[in-house]
Amino acid sequence: MTRPSHALIDLAALKANYRLADNLSKQGSASAQTLAVVKANAYGHGAAAVAAALEPLAPVLAVACCDEAVALREAGIVKPLLLLEGILSDDEIALCAACDFWPMISDIGQVDAILAARLDRPLTAWIKVDTGMHRLGIQPGELAAQYQRLRDSGKAIGIVAATHLASADELDNPFTTTQIARLDTVARPLELPLSIANSPALLAWSTARAEWNRPGFMLYGNSPFDQPHAVADRLQPVMTFSSQVMALRRLASGETVGYGETWRAPRPSLIATIPVGYGDGYPRTAANGTPVLVNGQRGSLAGRVSMELITVDVTDCGPVRVGDTVELWGRGLAVNEVARCAATSPYELPTRMPARLRRLYRE
Repeated sequence: MTRPSHALIDLAALKANYRLADNLSKQGSASAQTLAVVKANAYGHGAAAVAAALEPLAPVLAVACCDEAVALREAGIVKPLLLLEGILSDDEIALCAACDFWPMISDIGQVDAILAARLDRPLTAWIKVDTGMHRLGIQPGELAAQYQRLRDSGKAIGIVAATHLASADELDNPFTTTQIARLDTVARPLELPLSIANSPALLAWSTARAEWNRPGFMLYGNSPFDQPHAVADRLQPVMTFSSQVMALRRLASGETVGYGETWRAPRPSLIATIPVGYGDGYPRTAANGTPVLVNGQRGSLAGRVSMELITVDVTDCGPVRVGDTVELWGRGLAVNEVARCAATSPYELPTRMPARLRRLYRE
């Protein structure tokens, strides 16, 4: 027998979300390119399967680092792979040139290393400009000089000026406009193509849509916003995290459930035990009352999440039987809502799901 907890990955929804992202990109420019971000195991959805599904649609796929890129090459992916974290050691430079990995250059030392490297062919490179995130990137005033060095060396081609937005998910935050202007000021005189828009910017900030756009989180069907949004609400959830009822138990008023006795029955209650826990990626921080769908009806988490099990108050869910379907998040229950109940980000929940959880794929 197989443990029933699993993540069902809807590849048709994934492709529909990519097409929505690409349509938004082309509203900025008909020639705009839309790469697909599949870093961190495709945000927990399975990088090899997701990349294979998106490869016919996206001109470039984006990962974090060389290790992720090599794994995709070994899985049969042939499209160019943008390395969002860039090169982490000098020996990766020749690998990038040989394997069509596009490093994101984020400091002058990396420019120096590329110029000093022996390459059989030039590599495609992007330059990250720090317009205010203050994690990685060269200073805006350094862009012209470093671009000139790379171009004149003949060792880097296809250069794009990129930046990363700090607050694009905050729809009324003017800092996004400030960052866009900072990049435009230094890159446009060089006639460099730009890459600005991440998922929230692509959805909501039309001025961020440039020659290259970088949707990630939105591809997996989840909104980056904490409020309704007309375009984001058209996304189709890709992952449905499911399980089954394992056991049922009737509690008298006042009885408790789980470690630490953190939930006490306010009335005679029916409790369903579900074989899923933080060992499967369900957040341990999920609070009592977090919604869980049982047969499509809303139950509520009752008691502390353990490694392998959760308990759910299904008193008001109608007839419930052992083996009935449970949805932790997905098409019927937004991961954003679960994340709020767990005091975390919806980006985190699918991304940190462990390898042991079965992922099933369907078109």
